[in-house]
Amino acid sequence: MADRADQEPARPSPEALLAAASKEGRGRLKVFLGAAPGVGKTYAMLQSGRRAKADGADIVVGIVETHGRRETEDLLAGLEILPRRAVEYQGRVLTELDLDAALKRKPKLVLVDELAHTNAPGSRHPKRYQDVGELLDAGIDVHTTLNVQHLESLNDVVQKITRIRVRETLPDRVLEEADEVELVDITPEELIKRLKEGKVYVPGNAQRALDHFFKAGNLTALRELALRRTAERVDSQMVDYMRRHAIEGPWPAGERILVCVGPDPLGPELVRTARRMADLMSGYWVALHVERPGQAGLAEAEQARVDETLRLAEHLGGEAVRILGDDLPGELLRYARGHNITQVVLGRVRSSRWAVLTRRSLVHEVVRRSSGIAVHVITGEPGEAAAPVPDRRPAAEGWLPASLAATAAVAAAVGVAVGIDAMLDLPNLSMIFLASVLFCAIRYGMAASVLASLLSFLAYNFFLIEPRYTFSVSDGSDLLSLLVFLAVAILTSGLAGRARDHAAAMRARFKSTQALYDFSRKLGATARADDLLWAVAQQVAAAAGGRSVVLQPETGELALAAAFPPDEALEVADWAAARWAWENGEVAGRDSATLPSVKWQFRPVRTARGMVAVVGVRPKDDGRALRSEELRMLDALLDQAAVALERADLVAEAAEAEAIAQTERLRTALLSSISHDLRTPLASILGSATSLLAYGESFSPAAQRDLLVTIRDETERLSRFVANLLDMTRVESGALEIKRDWVDIAELCGSAAGRVAGFLGARRLQRSVAADLPLLRLDFALMEQVLFNLLDNAVKYGPDGSAIALRAARDGNAVTIAVEDEGPGIPPGDLERVFDKFYRVHRGDAAVAGTGLGLSICRGIVEALGGTIRARSPVRAGRGTAVEIRFPAPAADAAPAAAGAERPVA
Repeated sequence: MADRADQEPARPSPEALLAAASKEGRGRLKVFLGAAPGVGKTYAMLQSGRRAKADGADIVVGIVETHGRRETEDLLAGLEILPRRAVEYQGRVLTELDLDAALKRKPKLVLVDELAHTNAPGSRHPKRYQDVGELLDAGIDVHTTLNVQHLESLNDVVQKITRIRVRETLPDRVLEEADEVELVDITPEELIKRLKEGKVYVPGNAQRALDHFFKAGNLTALRELALRRTAERVDSQMVDYMRRHAIEGPWPAGERILVCVGPDPLGPELVRTARRMADLMSGYWVALHVERPGQAGLAEAEQARVDETLRLAEHLGGEAVRILGDDLPGELLRYARGHNITQVVLGRVRSSRWAVLTRRSLVHEVVRRSSGIAVHVITGEPGEAAAPVPDRRPAAEGWLPASLAATAAVAAAVGVAVGIDAMLDLPNLSMIFLASVLFCAIRYGMAASVLASLLSFLAYNFFLIEPRYTFSVSDGSDLLSLLVFLAVAILTSGLAGRARDHAAAMRARFKSTQALYDFSRKLGATARADDLLWAVAQQVAAAAGGRSVVLQPETGELALAAAFPPDEALEVADWAAARWAWENGEVAGRDSATLPSVKWQFRPVRTARGMVAVVGVRPKDDGRALRSEELRMLDALLDQAAVALERADLVAEAAEAEAIAQTERLRTALLSSISHDLRTPLASILGSATSLLAYGESFSPAAQRDLLVTIRDETERLSRFVANLLDMTRVESGALEIKRDWVDIAELCGSAAGRVAGFLGARRLQRSVAADLPLLRLDFALMEQVLFNLLDNAVKYGPDGSAIALRAARDGNAVTIAVEDEGPGIPPGDLERVFDKFYRVHRGDAAVAGTGLGLSICRGIVEALGGTIRARSPVRAGRGTAVEIRFPAPAADAAPAAAGAERPVA
């Protein structure tokens, strides 16, 4: 089996194939990388562009900075150059790459100089590399230039080499994602010579550069960094090639690196170091911050520093993780072992000898308790310790109020203990002082409780231990009791303070969980889309402590769907950021990489089906960045909102689908009805008329009469059908004209009975109208049509020899009119459905005859006149149907009296 396995051909790596497939349709990026300005990157890029043009490629110059170098300017001759975009900033006019013009022109290749350049405020993107990314996404190839000192992960290293902090940086992933990297290299001596000859900077600037940045040692170190980074890129390309083409080689398991970060300024350097280690080892890396329960008291600036460090880790391609725990080394190692971490990076600032002896060292604890995990320690200078941060906690939690409270608590304990000692002879009163220690621990935290422990130790000795009112102890057992009391007090204060911190952390977590739970319940109880959007806007504003808007597409453009407060409005720049977030599915606006000068942050809301909305949030204080806990809460809220919005869309789509299905059913029923109820009478009319025309003279007068009667009856049947269609149209469209007048029910029933008399055949019509019926304000013609339709149905379904009853009577405060037949009846499940348009009761496998419009028209007219109509079946002996109409009776003095007597008509 082993031999067979060895002989099996290797297969390409799926990850490598997917990575290659993801670049289909995207432009190719070539980076000309140099160790320092002046090595010839722009010159090499322009030469490459000219060669591409000579080969027939469509090439334009997006932006190139010649810095006055004649040989570089000569290479621009003959190349198409895009006009730059002018941007006014602080009274000056700056020129930038015109991204929209390049996208509209859409050449095969664009030359863009200085990839790490920072765009002028107000530009679409803050950095030029983001402009290049948009060009690549549009399928345009880009050639660009970059100096190695602009890579974010090398920022600290370059500062230590040159003593200069490079402000313009870009993420390392930009270089890693380049399709081709060409190193432009010359020796430090040659570069210094070029500088002295004025080929890099003008003479005055050149001399300053020689005195600072362009020292031979600096250039050599930068050159080594450029060579190493290019070698790493070449090695990465080789590995990708081997994986795509199934070339076998050693594939060792990758390293997994964890860097622990805190609120100190050393965090960014640790993150960059971890990134470089991960690059060298081709490993996965994660930045971990352990939130301690008492960390709720961190000053705002310290918390912001932690958030910024974690954002830097994500910006450099790492994963940012937060966990909660009191034992920092234990939680760190527990996470490391649970996630197969092989190397840990820690930071340590050099401290005084006293601090080393008195403080617990994270590095020592991790080294002592770790096994099988390599630990790297990055040291910082004492000057890199955290700068003093203003304490913005509430006054009740400051050091001075806590100290005063501890002193007051101990003083109160002294008073109580001295009073009890004067009245009772108790052997030990230390528990009273311990109570004050616990009070301080629970209310003010561990620091106040430790102070209370020390004060209690001294007060207990001074006031209650012989000799009193001195700090001397005459009995050795009393000294032992005092020391035990101090140890117990400090231990108890630590436990109580830790419990307080845990309780505070749990309250914060509970508050967040409760907010999410309440929001989910609110979403579940909301049926209308408008109410749902309002709930989302209100909850997001509460989570961010500011304002919010919800935007959704309307006729192809984003529109304001909800806002909190309701009168909130957006400016032109805000709309630009919102559209970018919608079109690209990325965060835009403040605290983001796209249009960061905008005061709003816009976050896309997406589901598995795609984008559903964009939510904008703006803190009450425009100068404050959104905190990490607020961002996590926003992410959770928007996830729930996405599900709710998708559910609302699905409900609307289901309703629309049901309406379409209902329309389709009505259309089918209408076509079926028309095909039957139009063709049948037309066939009879056509047959009778054809017979009369062809054979009329041979027919007897009686036969001719029968054919003419058939033509008349079928014409009337066709006329009734067309009238029903017209009546149904008027009822549905609300165009039914109602002419109300006082109507005598006896007269109404008589008129309807007269119309149907010619269709009764062998059936009997029994009419019974009560004598005490009042006049009703109805439309006589419409109500006569209703009763005729009901009687026509009764004739249609009643067998020969059966009776049809038409009754009108008073039932309390209502007048009822009922039509009963002795037909087969209506199944119970169809008693309500028979009033639907085109619905016909099925008997067996076939529907009964008729259009299915009569009862629907009756309901529409009766309800328009203020009445109700319903069907009952069976009426008697398991057979028959009764259709009953009810109208409210007018007040006794509202209508004229109606004369008449109850009389049956056969």
